Amino acid sequence: MIVVGGEALIDLVPVSSTVDDGLAPLRPFPGGGPYNVAIAAGRLGAPVRFLSRLSTDAFGDALLRRLHRSGVDTGLVQRGPEPTTLAVAGIGPDGSARYTFHVEGTADRLVADPGELPPEVDTLSLGTLSLLLEPGASTYESLLRRHARRGGLTVLDPNIRPVLVSDPDGHRARFASWLPDVGLLKLSVEDARWLAALDSGTPEADVLAVVRSWLAEGPAAAVLTRGGAGLAVLTGDGGHLDVPAPRVTVVDTIGAGDTVHGALLCWLHRTGVTSPDALRAVPVDAWRAALGFAARAAAVTVSRAGAEPPYAAELDPA
Repeated sequence: MIVVGGEALIDLVPVSSTVDDGLAPLRPFPGGGPYNVAIAAGRLGAPVRFLSRLSTDAFGDALLRRLHRSGVDTGLVQRGPEPTTLAVAGIGPDGSARYTFHVEGTADRLVADPGELPPEVDTLSLGTLSLLLEPGASTYESLLRRHARRGGLTVLDPNIRPVLVSDPDGHRARFASWLPDVGLLKLSVEDARWLAALDSGTPEADVLAVVRSWLAEGPAAAVLTRGGAGLAVLTGDGGHLDVPAPRVTVVDTIGAGDTVHGALLCWLHRTGVTSPDALRAVPVDAWRAALGFAARAAAVTVSRAGAEPPYAAELDPA
């Protein structure tokens, strides 16, 4: 069983305006990095349980219904009267998503520690705002460390939102402190640049060198998303593999990285990689199937508006 912990929110995404120079109407889509990851893994057939605190408002009810429809177990979902977090998305000329957030006093920040996870849980996945915004961040950090100590597989996607980071150096130090307890690190090249305090124009080769130094601190492997260039994996034994992205007409990139994450969780479960030792034993060539599966899933997501990961039946079996 996989547990995905973290925020669930509503993305408010602009649609075409019929008024010259007017503000575009905003269409609500369920979202949040960990929420999208759980949805993607559930739709692809993995046994996944979501851990978060959802509002009892209408948005929270919609978020919960979508989890059920996507095959996600909600036994660890908490409810509360606080409002749902809102993320207002803007779409750049290249189709990439840009966000502003409304997070004060929202439900997902107030998640309570569930205690020791059930024994059937072998994989714990965390990331995004839930590891940044207190008091929930400390709760999830404790879960990460407990699960790692009991020998479970942990997967981390820092998924940086710079606009919400009030102390960049402090957050970078906190990220470094998590590495000994991380099995698989999944992140974008842009996130890696930010975490390493590198300029946006830093060559990718230099970024990969930094990521490899992080592997020396604990993770067995790191998967990097590279936008239209596809995916890459670095393994702790020095391996490196690139897989191109399928060609697709991009509507927007909301949820693309989260779909990669969810697809990787599904692949790990299907192949019996449910412990740090098993992850270290995966040869670099075997990652080709994992990254190919994740890339095909993400290609479906970016071909439609909002974070709409595919179901297993929608994927080319190649």
